[in-house]
Amino acid sequence: MHKLSYKGTKRFCVPLLDIMSKRNNRKVRSGNDRRKKTNRKPSRAVEYQGKLSMTREGFAFLLVSTEEGDAPVEDIFIPARKLGGALHGDIVRVAAVPRRSRNGRRKEGEVIHVLERSTKPYIGIVQIVDRQAYVITDSRNMPFDITLAKDGLLGARNGQKVAVLVSGWNKKTNLPIGRVTDVLGTPGENNAEMHAILAEYGLPYRFEKQVEDEAERLNDQILLEEIRERADFREVPTFTIDPADAKDYDDALSFRRTGERNELMEVGVHIADVSYYVEPGSLLDQAAYERGNSVYLVDRTVPMLPEKLSNRLCSLRPHEDKLCFSAIFRFDENYKVVSRWFGRTVIRSLCRMSYEEAQAVLDKVPEVQTDSGPVPAPIRDGLFFLHALAHKLRKERFDRGAIAFERPEVKVQVDQKGVPVSIHVKEQLDSHWLIEEFMLLANREVAELINKKKDKGTGKVPEFIYRVHEPPAEDKMTAFRNFVHHFGYEMKQAKTVRDYARELNKLLEKAKEKPEAGGIVIMALRSMARAHYTTNNVGHYGLAMDHYTHFTSPIRRYSDLMVHRLLTHYLNGGNSASAAEMESRCTHLSQTEQLATEAERASIKYKMVEYMQDKIGQEFDGIITGLTEWGMYVELEETQVEGMVAIRDMQDDYYVYDKDAVTLTGTHNGKQYTLGRKVRIRVSRANMEQKQLDFQLIQ
Repeated sequence: MHKLSYKGTKRFCVPLLDIMSKRNNRKVRSGNDRRKKTNRKPSRAVEYQGKLSMTREGFAFLLVSTEEGDAPVEDIFIPARKLGGALHGDIVRVAAVPRRSRNGRRKEGEVIHVLERSTKPYIGIVQIVDRQAYVITDSRNMPFDITLAKDGLLGARNGQKVAVLVSGWNKKTNLPIGRVTDVLGTPGENNAEMHAILAEYGLPYRFEKQVEDEAERLNDQILLEEIRERADFREVPTFTIDPADAKDYDDALSFRRTGERNELMEVGVHIADVSYYVEPGSLLDQAAYERGNSVYLVDRTVPMLPEKLSNRLCSLRPHEDKLCFSAIFRFDENYKVVSRWFGRTVIRSLCRMSYEEAQAVLDKVPEVQTDSGPVPAPIRDGLFFLHALAHKLRKERFDRGAIAFERPEVKVQVDQKGVPVSIHVKEQLDSHWLIEEFMLLANREVAELINKKKDKGTGKVPEFIYRVHEPPAEDKMTAFRNFVHHFGYEMKQAKTVRDYARELNKLLEKAKEKPEAGGIVIMALRSMARAHYTTNNVGHYGLAMDHYTHFTSPIRRYSDLMVHRLLTHYLNGGNSASAAEMESRCTHLSQTEQLATEAERASIKYKMVEYMQDKIGQEFDGIITGLTEWGMYVELEETQVEGMVAIRDMQDDYYVYDKDAVTLTGTHNGKQYTLGRKVRIRVSRANMEQKQLDFQLIQ
């Protein structure tokens, strides 16, 4: 057996296996010098519980769990020798004592008990040596290779990429032990790499046969009895606007004049009625809940529901009768809502437009053609009115204190084989925010409707699912004010968080087009809390709404399907649902949403690194988007591809990181690097395994 040793860690490899040849100089830590697991607690130690965040070097940090209202606890450093067999993502109990370090006084801990193993698999390459199989891992959070149990290969062959779940610790090899949960394919192939990203985040990429079969048994025809029980909007001019490559059209808009003198303008927001097809507790329902949402990778969509539902039965395709759950609003001449109605409908879309085609109509391009034919005159005329109304709604929202973040979105274009051929920044069109404003309106009005209801039994507002966004913490607002002060900006001390939002908007507008604008937006976003689902309605700070939910995308978000069911239940006079059960589901859906977001970003990063592989040695202009004690992150101006300039490679001086000012400053030459500063870099390395680019600073 050929054995390579890195500071005591056993690494196994077959020298002729090309796919592993680049890994032989990887520096890793060992489990050989680990202490045996102990339940003894050091003197003066305090016990903490939380999730372990592990590094490639073998040490870890405990992300301490705290109860709501408790003061936050600083992450606890755990040396490699004190991990006791715990790995990244495990829930552990740690005994910690203060320790002196270069950074001052901090807590250092020792794992005394592994409470729960992580259920997220690791991704790596199978190597079989002397009838023993190992998985050489890709993860930056796993410093060891994984020994496979005797029956743990799942048919994987030498050199294949797999997902492996750790189940314990092999005392003989002093390595974690596990079993393959999925064989992903040949490393470097597009499908294998995309499946690897999904597997890494615990996201399924195929449906079980029983789930597909249940979907196929659904009736393709809408029953006449069902149409009779719904409000019929099939004669009302209706259209959809979606991305050009979309297939799941889950929202449509309609427009018509109404009232005794046609003085009122009626706008319908029609949402696919997924709840009609997906019964609670069915296999389809269980699969959708487990996924939580659709996942949009660079080259594919991994749907929450099987294709028959997402792209056919529920998709609001033109010239087909479709079942919807609708929010109907009537506006007066001053664009004020004078009445609203919510209920089940049947619609028939006249036209399907891409955002670009809708924008062409707004730009008065004559005879705009779409896949479903020319844009009909009633749709064109309605679109102009809806554009004016959306502009009014948008202005009112920002006047209330909604935050005007403008962060451009990047599109990676791939060919039929998944190879990236171009990267460009998406243009933000009026047609984008036209649709956005009406979705926001519907989501807000549904939440407000529920908050006006009273439960028959308790007299209180019935339990509901809200999309909430808490205001930033006081310390983060102070830190942000101090940060922008370094650029010469002054933010007034706001009396309320809403006043702070207005001050922030003024600042963002003032900094617009300035070199530091990108850095200010990045730090402002980092100061904000993350939006999530809960039954505890604290409002949506970023949107400046007291009541907000997700109602408009049930094809791709399970939260919206739950909202449809609850809304139906309460409109029919039902009693309040169980808060505990709904809160548990909200927690799950917030987690699956975050996993999907991380997987989507990982696929973009992978394709960006792949796109830059043949550009080693080329120079580009970039903007500093992140600064740390180990280097700076630089985003290329034209493509927003991000890479790292390591401090160790900045050899013209010794640079010191200032955490408060977020700067790197040379101790001798005084040269200072700040967020948003423009720099010139050279691409020096593209690491596909780690999805990382290394840049060399030129100026």
